[in-house]
Amino acid sequence: MNLASRVKEISPSPTLAITAKAKKMRAEGIDVIGFGAGEPDFDTPENVKQAAKVAIDQGFTKYTAESGIDELKVAVVKKLSRDNGLTYEPDEVIISCGAKHSLFNICLALFDPGDEVIVPSPYWVSYPEQIKLVGAKPLIMETRESEEFQIDPDRLSRMITSRTKAIIINSPSNPTGVICSKEVLEKVAEVALSYGIWIISDECYEQITYDCGRFVSIASLGAEIKALTVVVNAVSKPYSMTGWRIGYAAGPKDLIKAMSKIQSQTTSNPTSISQKAAVEALVGDQTFVRKMVAEFAQRKDYMVGRLNKIPGLFCLNPGGAFYAFPNISAYLGKRAGEVTIKSSLDLSNYLLEKAFVAVVPGSAFGSDQHIRLSYACSMENIRRGLDRIEEALSQLSA
Repeated sequence: MNLASRVKEISPSPTLAITAKAKKMRAEGIDVIGFGAGEPDFDTPENVKQAAKVAIDQGFTKYTAESGIDELKVAVVKKLSRDNGLTYEPDEVIISCGAKHSLFNICLALFDPGDEVIVPSPYWVSYPEQIKLVGAKPLIMETRESEEFQIDPDRLSRMITSRTKAIIINSPSNPTGVICSKEVLEKVAEVALSYGIWIISDECYEQITYDCGRFVSIASLGAEIKALTVVVNAVSKPYSMTGWRIGYAAGPKDLIKAMSKIQSQTTSNPTSISQKAAVEALVGDQTFVRKMVAEFAQRKDYMVGRLNKIPGLFCLNPGGAFYAFPNISAYLGKRAGEVTIKSSLDLSNYLLEKAFVAVVPGSAFGSDQHIRLSYACSMENIRRGLDRIEEALSQLSA
């Protein structure tokens, strides 16, 4: 079949085989513990569900404006002011079908074939692929675990060329959970302003943060950098609304207008009912978020503590999100019978087959020295899963 060349540029996810294998094992009755989930295991708050039911009962089930309803845009404006100290007008906001959709709209609106976009590594899996889909080139900028995966402004400056159009910042990070410090963001802002490159700030986990890290939006550092920044967020993570598919972006009016034009010819509006639910999520009672984050904090402390007690593993204490990203390099080259662990994918396969635990190989995020574990699951499963991982790793030898 003669498919479009852009499809051939996209890399298949290295996690698909493990995901399929885990599902098959569960179907066979095997007790597989999953640490791969990228979504909270809490139910959507009752007030949010009720708002959706009211919308249905009132017949709010038709098309809306392609860029979202005004009521939700106003709610986003209020949220950004309340939580981030950012001032926007409703026409500087677009509502999309999830943050991933917002990010792809940005790529389509900003990048031409041949443009370069700097992507700090470890990165969320979709950044490089979306950039490639529009014909641009992702430039992977490695960050160092010894520097807590913070962006090095000097390294950033050296990477910028005449073709560089933007840098993507993901804070708190998926997969590392690291929060970009204010000091680093200030230096990154200086670099962006001196070269005139865009900042795409993915802030989807900004409400899920812990005592060890304080989130700052780079757009809040001044009017000049705000004019070069597009902020991306969603209701998915903080309100456990992953399936409702509501994300949003805020930025300069001309860029938002361009993204709206693209959206009008692709998906049109996000689901009307979900938009009404999102309004309630953003402006309603925020108790749910605080309780969920408190529970995640307990799970994080237990998981990271256990991981760091396993010989050969090292795991930074994440400042946000709900992922642990342990370094597994001490196990590369080790064997169990005829199995040799040569990569994070090999180790992920070994843990699934030997321990019946599903994790995500770090290679999916640009680091083959790590695996990602989500603690968006019950404490019981976290304990059982880590027991199994510890036992399986103890059976590997040089």
